[in-house]
Amino acid sequence: MRTSLFTFIIILCLGGIFALNLDAQDQKIISLPAPQTDGGVPLMKALKNRQTSREFNDRKLPDQVMSNLLWAAWGVNRSDAKKRTAPSAMNKQEIDVYVSTAEGVFIYDAFKNNLIQVSNEDVREKTGLQDFVKTAPVNLVFVADFSKMGTSADPDKEKYAYADAAYISENVYLFCASEKLSTGVRANIDKEKCAKALRLKPEQHVILGQAVGYPKEKTK
Repeated sequence: MRTSLFTFIIILCLGGIFALNLDAQDQKIISLPAPQTDGGVPLMKALKNRQTSREFNDRKLPDQVMSNLLWAAWGVNRSDAKKRTAPSAMNKQEIDVYVSTAEGVFIYDAFKNNLIQVSNEDVREKTGLQDFVKTAPVNLVFVADFSKMGTSADPDKEKYAYADAAYISENVYLFCASEKLSTGVRANIDKEKCAKALRLKPEQHVILGQAVGYPKEKTK
């Protein structure tokens, strides 16, 4: 009996060590090239071209395009003051941008211009309920960390978080319009399933998702 119990404890310990090793392996850091913050089409033309698309080519976005996209979305544009390309209520900067691709799930670190991998699983299909999310090369998920938002009531935090995520989403739209990329924002998400796939903490809340990719090639 004691031997069986001892063996069981050893198995649990080894399982825990193995799980920790997996987590350590998952958390690799990808350094993105410096964002190109000049160029692009004039603002009025980008607004004219802005549209929602739900059809995507499965072609991977190059690292430079990914860097430019994420900087436009929620990058640092005033480093001395630690201010961003989109506003946030009371400057709480509570939104984290999660990036779901075929290679896994990443968090965008705007201040270091890095992608920090939190999972090596392809969970794109769990970031939305529509079929296209499974094949879009990039699915951004805007996640609000309520712990960064002070002592306000949760309904107020949610209200501010939706507004802040919407600002980021519009930045993505304008960047995609400028760079001839397809994109589409969505709130139609199984948030519980998505949160589990992204390995979120209880104080983190899925707000919106947005697919990005090259336009689907038209068949002749």
